[in-house]
Amino acid sequence: MSARKTHKIPRNVWSLGLVSLFMDLSSEMIHALLPIYLVTILGASALQVGVIEGLAEATASFTKVFSGAISDWIGKRKLLAAIGYGLAAFTKPLFPLAPSIGWIVAARFIDRVGKGVRGAPRDALIADSTPEDLRGAAFGLRQTLDTIGAFLGPLTAIVLMLATANNYTLVFWAAVAPAFISFALIALAVDDAPGAQTRATPRFPLRRSEIARLPRSYWLVIAIAAIFTLARFSEAFLILKAQQTGLAPALVPAVLVVMNIVYALASYPAGAWSDRPGGRARMLVAGLLLLIMADLVLAFAPDIATSAAGVALWGLHMGLTQGVLSALVADAAPADLRGTGFGLFNLVTGAALLTASVVAGALWERAGASATFLASAAFAALALALYAALRKSLDAQLVSDEGQG
Repeated sequence: MSARKTHKIPRNVWSLGLVSLFMDLSSEMIHALLPIYLVTILGASALQVGVIEGLAEATASFTKVFSGAISDWIGKRKLLAAIGYGLAAFTKPLFPLAPSIGWIVAARFIDRVGKGVRGAPRDALIADSTPEDLRGAAFGLRQTLDTIGAFLGPLTAIVLMLATANNYTLVFWAAVAPAFISFALIALAVDDAPGAQTRATPRFPLRRSEIARLPRSYWLVIAIAAIFTLARFSEAFLILKAQQTGLAPALVPAVLVVMNIVYALASYPAGAWSDRPGGRARMLVAGLLLLIMADLVLAFAPDIATSAAGVALWGLHMGLTQGVLSALVADAAPADLRGTGFGLFNLVTGAALLTASVVAGALWERAGASATFLASAAFAALALALYAALRKSLDAQLVSDEGQG
């Protein structure tokens, strides 16, 4: 990580990264245990887990469309982001109180609404706050800090599960505190970017005439992101795979610890490298190749060590692609429609993740874990071919849009 480059990244981005860190610490303490809790304690099936996880993420993505558009309309990103983080914080106590699958579904739904409300305004605020030549680094840094929370959460869950003889409820209660720290940070340490209030569009951005202003390069980015997301599914299936190869319930969160350590270490360097000429494309291609490798390893993993290797490759693929896709959205969307652009991006990728997770759950039930991961590898290979076909068109269109701007 270049100290010189991180020094140039605005304070707002660092603050938003810490907000994400504490919220992910809270969320992953719960989510690292939730698939096993649903299956072993509440009696859910793998298909139900896939549907619950897919619907939860799709809910977040659908909500982001409206929160992003509203943030463009009123010109205030922080307000909506703070509402979203606050909603997620106040939802956390529902998890330890839930007596049934229905309550868990409700808690996940409300929690993901909070994620949806905050996501697009936060990403637009990062883009608003950052010079164009630092966008990849800024999104990579935020993703790194977010992912540090995502591996500290499962790590904390492991310690608490071992210390309390698998007391899921106590772990869920412990997750409440970092969520409220996150809410306090966004309320006190984050500001709207200078001039953001003056960029509000005079008409609500989800009108047809406003959406038509999004350039062709933006829609190419959306198509590429959808293809990428269809090639993967919820990380809940990584947890189920680890359990299948013999990992004890108290140690199951180690799956997300391994994945997110690699994810965190890769995100900032990938974002920074993507700011170089041709860097975005190189990171995305490498990420898809790593996803194919991860799927093949997981499909045939006979033991915990091999599964861990597959999970690490999965985390590396996430680190190389997720921040870069966000930077591409920021590159392509006009400044006054940036919130809307991120909202639509998240809607499409959320629908793709829902589809991938439901299909994965059905395959797992009918054909087993190996078939699920092999299907993902096949789709990732298809995604790689489709991206190769779209890449030149996207590069040319981004240059054309920049010239017109």
